[in-house]
Amino acid sequence: FMTGAIGAAAPKIAGANDTIRIAVLGVNGQGWEHVLGYQKLPLVEVATLCDPDRAVAARRAAEFEKLYGRRVRTETDLRRVFDDKSIDVVSIATPNHWHALATIWACQAGKDVYVEKPGTHNVFEGRKVIEAAAKYRRIVQHGVQLRSSPALQEAVAKLRAGIIGKVYLCRALVYRWRPSIGHFREEPPPPELDYDLWQGPAQSRPFSRRWVHYNWHWQWEYGNGEIGNQGIHQLDMAQWGLGVQLPRHVVAVGGKFTWEDDRETPEILTALCSYPDQGKMIEIAVRHWCTPEEQGVGVGNIFLGSEGYMLIRHYTAYETYLGQKRVPGPSAKSEGNHYANFLQAVRSRRVGEQNGPVETAHYASALAHLANISFRLGRRLEFESAREQFVGDAEADRLLTRHYRAPFVVPEKV
Repeated sequence: FMTGAIGAAAPKIAGANDTIRIAVLGVNGQGWEHVLGYQKLPLVEVATLCDPDRAVAARRAAEFEKLYGRRVRTETDLRRVFDDKSIDVVSIATPNHWHALATIWACQAGKDVYVEKPGTHNVFEGRKVIEAAAKYRRIVQHGVQLRSSPALQEAVAKLRAGIIGKVYLCRALVYRWRPSIGHFREEPPPPELDYDLWQGPAQSRPFSRRWVHYNWHWQWEYGNGEIGNQGIHQLDMAQWGLGVQLPRHVVAVGGKFTWEDDRETPEILTALCSYPDQGKMIEIAVRHWCTPEEQGVGVGNIFLGSEGYMLIRHYTAYETYLGQKRVPGPSAKSEGNHYANFLQAVRSRRVGEQNGPVETAHYASALAHLANISFRLGRRLEFESAREQFVGDAEADRLLTRHYRAPFVVPEKV
């Protein structure tokens, strides 16, 4: 795996009564939620915890043993996990800059993959992940759990059936309470951290707690800002509800208005994405700290139609309001189990059973990436979705990918 250039591994199939052995990559934050989620399911065994920070891995292993009464293997290098033929599934909760390459390497090793949002760090990676899943016949699920909510599945069905008439606009709302991250100097990495491995595909930088362990979200080299963090859920919901993928035009404005801190990505971001051939548009509003909710929605979506509107509250509920008098219409609230849906598809090998298939990882993530590119260049952009390139804009095209640091390279040919 040092170059990513390997042959196809023989597909490993988990039968209906076989225990699926899972390795979780990145267990400091969301990865621990993966562990807890999988361990609730029958015929599932979390077998390995992998993290380049040995102290994090050891702490989580101790918590695991206390909770479940057995020891779990730990690794620092994800490549050793891919080499382990006893592992059926890898569940990826690393920083964003590792998501695509870890997914591709896992597919090449014959593992099925659950990958946290965003599925990619840039637009180029999305197409490569789709190609890898197809070539190696792997189940790749994107971690957008709202897709497994029966209530939201019902909501989309009602949008398709015309409950609010012709649906033309979705507002994606991302209002999170995000304080200042402060200032941090450069310093030697702690001895328990394999910092070279942590950086992976990113360009080498001196160690700083500006990005290790959580605040990488707000650094372009590793993260994608709030729109590429919480915002992926709402962008995915917008695309799902409207029945669209990537836009023709995108324009984004924003910046840092409150904190004098080490964050590179914008605190505030507003983006408009238009689909003129389909008569639809997505508005994205990212705000932090003190901001009012809209119709009681702070994190969620508002769909507007010719006969009413629909509210999506976070990951589990929808409400409709119909006509000029906004008469309450159908509503529902229910959670699903996205991990269970993923493992169902792992057993059946039917991608049609997935609620969050690999294509959703690409399109929802790419929408955030396009908005970020518009913000960084400071202008409106025109995008050709068939080629997945901008129209006559070489400067913008360069931001569709990144410079990879060998040997951690996402290849043209997976």
